[in-house]
Amino acid sequence: MLKYFLLAARSGCFYLGLLLIVIASGVTSCFIWGLPLIHRQRIAVASNYLVLNWLRLTCGVKVNLSGLQNLPTGACVILSNHQSAWESFYIQWLVRPASFVLKRELLWLPFFGWSISAMEPIAIKRSKPAAAMRQVLKQGRDRLGRGIKVVIYPEGTRNPAGKLGSFKTGGAALAKLSGVAIVPLAHNAGEHWPADTWLKSPGTINVHIGPALDSSIYTTRELTDKAHAWVASSLNTTSCQ
Repeated sequence: MLKYFLLAARSGCFYLGLLLIVIASGVTSCFIWGLPLIHRQRIAVASNYLVLNWLRLTCGVKVNLSGLQNLPTGACVILSNHQSAWESFYIQWLVRPASFVLKRELLWLPFFGWSISAMEPIAIKRSKPAAAMRQVLKQGRDRLGRGIKVVIYPEGTRNPAGKLGSFKTGGAALAKLSGVAIVPLAHNAGEHWPADTWLKSPGTINVHIGPALDSSIYTTRELTDKAHAWVASSLNTTSCQ
């Protein structure tokens, strides 16, 4: 009971700070639209940095990063597993300039959606998968052509820690169409920021960036399978469909 009370108190404190940071970031984002994307993102992700550090101070959640040397300096497609909201905060802070593929409904959220909009995401309507795929290929190719990395969660939805869903092939198709590499990214954020509860557990989130996959020498299916296999191996997870 005491342990639950402490977790609840620390998590509640975190969410109070998160709310204040999101509001401040949303208001700030309204005044930076005239700036180039790289500067907009640099300002916008300052709030992500605050969120991550506030999480560490209030809930004791730390981060261990490995494989940063595998991340190309130029455009690439990053395929990451998806367990919680944490990875979006972290990857947006870690990788810039970057454009995230996300569901359009997130842009409608007050303050939070305003900040996301300033990051120039690829906001898709998931209820229309064919149209969403065309949008990802069109807008993704534009972003990559401008030297902007594209971040995709190929599972399409969040899975609990210890589970890894099948990967959709859209990210690999975009990489091949644009002639850029795929970079797999694995993390265990769901162990400390689960999607099914508001409680945060102390510990270390391990983030691994894998070697880049040359999209010119593999088929779309092969690229997808190789990225999935690397993430699964890094996490030592159980596959789920």
